[in-house]
Amino acid sequence: MEGSIGFPHLGIELRHVIKSVSVGGFEIACYGMVLAAAMVTGILLVMKLADCTGQKGDDYFDLGILAVLVSVLCARIYYVAFSWDYYSRHIPEIFNLREGGLAIYGGVAGGVVTVLIFCRVRKMKYLQVLDTAAVGLVWGQMIGRWGNFFNREAFGDYTDGLLAMRLPLTDVRASEVTDAMLEHLQVIGDVQYIQVHPTFLYESLWNFGVLLVLLFLTLRKKKSYQGQVLLMYFFLYGAGRFWIEGLRTDQLLFPGTQVPVSWAVSGILMLVSGLMLLYRRIKRKETKEYESKRTSEGTD
Repeated sequence: MEGSIGFPHLGIELRHVIKSVSVGGFEIACYGMVLAAAMVTGILLVMKLADCTGQKGDDYFDLGILAVLVSVLCARIYYVAFSWDYYSRHIPEIFNLREGGLAIYGGVAGGVVTVLIFCRVRKMKYLQVLDTAAVGLVWGQMIGRWGNFFNREAFGDYTDGLLAMRLPLTDVRASEVTDAMLEHLQVIGDVQYIQVHPTFLYESLWNFGVLLVLLFLTLRKKKSYQGQVLLMYFFLYGAGRFWIEGLRTDQLLFPGTQVPVSWAVSGILMLVSGLMLLYRRIKRKETKEYESKRTSEGTD
């Protein structure tokens, strides 16, 4: 049935999953509503965390509004830049966000720059702000991925695994359909179905785990240092995206290559942040040993 989304091995069949709702004759995409919900709840979460950690939640409200606007713009620019072969021939579609087309790493870059400028103006500690904002960011990513669910996008190649997702062939973009999907095409009634990895779901679940780790570090005040939460976010999110990106069929590629942009960026982020976390851990251990030695010598 067209418009349906199924998870056959879980016994779940969702019929008539809509892509948009009509309000006064104007179509509002579910993708946009999910992103809006992710952004609003992410800002509220960050404001609450700020209050719990001795900061001013109102500052994060102002920052959140600015960061969202800049991040969406940068996420779109990033996506269009690495899909220029298509958009150069369809210029008006550059401004159409209803069908998706936001790249998270572009949004993260825009958000980090916004935080740095905001902190300079408000005279706030930018590492502390980035740590706090990282929690709201991964929350937003966890929720926002479900926009891909409604759009029937951001899925992987054919699979017959436990979480395999079944979609009508006519509901997805032809450019994202692979030979493997067509080889395992299912026909139920008069409808052709493909069965794929729900990579949006994998990433949402992974981000939930990342969120728990970041919340633990944020609330464990005495043993954390400024910048630790941000580095852990880059490491954990990069690790998850590194393996998930390899499953997707809608990858953005470096021009003239078959190398996925997000795969390369994720690998670099994971490596650099991992080394920085290890370096900080070694330095803290050395400092602790040095202070312990000084204390022992003073006692003698």
